[in-house]
Amino acid sequence: MQKHLLVDIAYQINTSKRYANVKHFFYNLLENDNYKYKKFFDIFMITLIFSSVIILVREVKSHVNDELLFFNTYIVSFIFLIEYLLRFWVSSSVTNIIIEQNEQDTILGNKFQLLKSLKIIAVLKLKYVLSLKAIIDLLAIMPFFHELRLLRIFVLFRVFKLFRYAKSIHTFTSVIIAKKFEFVTLLIFASIVVFVSSVLIYVMEANNPASPVNTLFEAIYWSIVTISTVGYGDITPVTEAGRVVAMFVIVAGIAVFSFTTSLIVTAFTEKLDEIKDTKQIDDIAKIKEFYLICGYESISKEVAKKLSINNRVIILEEHSLKVKEAIKDGFTALNYDPGSIESYKKLRINLEAQVKAIICLSHSDVENLYTALTVRSFNKDVYILSILKNKINRNKLIFAGVNELFYEKELVGIIAKEFIGQPVAFEAIHALRMNYKGVDMQEIVVNDRILESFVMVGELENKKYRVVLLGIYKKNKKRFFFNPLDSTILEVGDYLLVIGNTQFIKSFSKYLHKKG
Repeated sequence: MQKHLLVDIAYQINTSKRYANVKHFFYNLLENDNYKYKKFFDIFMITLIFSSVIILVREVKSHVNDELLFFNTYIVSFIFLIEYLLRFWVSSSVTNIIIEQNEQDTILGNKFQLLKSLKIIAVLKLKYVLSLKAIIDLLAIMPFFHELRLLRIFVLFRVFKLFRYAKSIHTFTSVIIAKKFEFVTLLIFASIVVFVSSVLIYVMEANNPASPVNTLFEAIYWSIVTISTVGYGDITPVTEAGRVVAMFVIVAGIAVFSFTTSLIVTAFTEKLDEIKDTKQIDDIAKIKEFYLICGYESISKEVAKKLSINNRVIILEEHSLKVKEAIKDGFTALNYDPGSIESYKKLRINLEAQVKAIICLSHSDVENLYTALTVRSFNKDVYILSILKNKINRNKLIFAGVNELFYEKELVGIIAKEFIGQPVAFEAIHALRMNYKGVDMQEIVVNDRILESFVMVGELENKKYRVVLLGIYKKNKKRFFFNPLDSTILEVGDYLLVIGNTQFIKSFSKYLHKKG
């Protein structure tokens, strides 16, 4: 009966939306570097750490008032205790383990094995408790026991908690871990040199009354100081044999120091691209809206150039040389495969909220097809626009979920048909395409602010600003109205397509958005 009650409680907790939200909140606050409020929590904890250390240092030779001592000993320790317990809580899910064990036993036709599930829970929690970071967190709480004055020195362990909150320290640690084998090998070599040189210098110097080396500890101290190239000079060998040993230790110390520097530089060089990518992804995650262009070809460059005038553009390209070319052209580009689901997981973006549209402009229909299928596998609503290279692939791309296609050859044919025998008209279109003498074609989105001052097209006064209103796209009707009537009603989401001098369009846009 007790076992079934435990399972029922586990299911009740696991299905509680409030419980899930609370746990998710604290997990994000403590562990998720991409959570928007985590940086404020980290700054708060870092401030507490430094204040604790400052109070401890001041207390050594100066009187510290009782309020500060109470704050340092009890308040800060209590906050760290709460943090420790919260980390212990979110480190693993007890309810999930119980539920999984119950479902597994049910499938196999066995009784619920309470002891087995408790054993799994204990192992996971103990694994967390014995982790280095958890031990440091626990030691940082020790000053709470103020009566044991010796434990107040554990305030210094709060400094090690900085590894949790400072991202740069995390980066440095990951770089060192990447070369763990090399550093361990170097440490073993340095330890052997210290041990051998300590024994040798002790044997050579200990029987000489003039020598400052009288104990093995002093010999070890001298070896470490010498091999680290610090050289305090407080202990120096006086015998010829001792000085010969010192020369070998100095050479070994230079070698150790050189190899250590070389390892750190190499590790950072290897990790530099990864660090840059991580920083770039973090910056992208903060962008509210942008266009995602997949593939960087000649047409991608022109599209990106036009879109980047009033919008942010991100380019995904799997070929590194093309990525470098895109970056050189001034765009934000990532060396990711647009057809791989892993690329979008790494980006950590919300396609519906952040991406205005995904534009597939790779050199082949197959790559654009894979991109569309990949995106549609985890998002059904984001708008996808794709170029069509071969007419026979039209239906495949539509079935893959592409919202709109444009076929290069059809566009060229339409333009040629319309402008044969009309050189002036063709020259005008060409001038617009090339941004000739500052002339441009832009879209202005009708929002609530514009509707507060303007109801109909006739009220826009575009002629006053020497701007031509070519047409209006009604989003709700999904239709473009060329040269609309003055009585056409404006609605939120409409697009005004205007042509004119770039500066005139900017002035006209400011006029529209200015409240009457």
